[in-house]
Amino acid sequence: MTFKKTWFITGAGRGMGVDFAKAALSAGHNVVATGRNPDAVAQAVGDADDLLVVKLDVTSPQDAEAAVEAAVDRFGGIDVLVNNAASFYAGFFEELTPEQMERQLTTSLLGPMNVTRAVLPLMRKQRSGHVITISSSAGFAGFEYGTAYAASKFGVDGWMESLAPEVEPFGIHATVVNPGFFRTELLTKESTNYAPASIEDYAERNAAQREFWDGMNGKQGGDPAKLAQALLTLAGAEQPPLRFIAGADALAQAEEKLAERRRQIDAYRDLSSSLALDEAETAA
Repeated sequence: MTFKKTWFITGAGRGMGVDFAKAALSAGHNVVATGRNPDAVAQAVGDADDLLVVKLDVTSPQDAEAAVEAAVDRFGGIDVLVNNAASFYAGFFEELTPEQMERQLTTSLLGPMNVTRAVLPLMRKQRSGHVITISSSAGFAGFEYGTAYAASKFGVDGWMESLAPEVEPFGIHATVVNPGFFRTELLTKESTNYAPASIEDYAERNAAQREFWDGMNGKQGGDPAKLAQALLTLAGAEQPPLRFIAGADALAQAEEKLAERRRQIDAYRDLSSSLALDEAETAA
């Protein structure tokens, strides 16, 4: 028998969040499905006795606290938090506006922090819980045209990696998930925002990038329903991993990035090793 848990999922109105919610419900868990538009969430996830739909804009700490309170009122606690809500601002850094950079970081980095901050006191009181945050392969490998997105996801990875040892003494696990390309709605016009093409030096590359990203929409190789099942496996593990790299393309990219880092380390190893303070000279 699977122990019945309460899952709290952000961004459950579309994309991966819908798959996560449906998979958890099918596995017999309670689900708190949240989103900025609760009607859209309810329509996407469907009806279920063990489902609570709650309004939540992750950029609002007040929304996060109210949603957590509603979850506790209905189910008594939260066992698994899935920070899924995010956005994608694409473009060359010089062309991305400060407002676009801020919105990217506010939604994709500060948003998960807002929700986690609201959930952690409850998990500490329970002395149990699992915080799962959906990052990206862009969390360990930056890419041209992805300065805003990668900045937010690198931040997510660093935050989660540092959070894990802070909450581990309370019986709380932390897992960051780095998916590659999954066939979600992230690249649709509703979810992807482009920088205004304003600098002539970038014009040709801009056109090529737009063609690439538009062409990727609907052709991603990863199956979100299978990722949802993988999350069930991770959440059911006695000792879940700190990091889960999801998808064959993400694995290949991670291995390439590890090899690149090794080359970078070795290339300047002697110079790096020569930077220690000379205690004898200092004393003299």
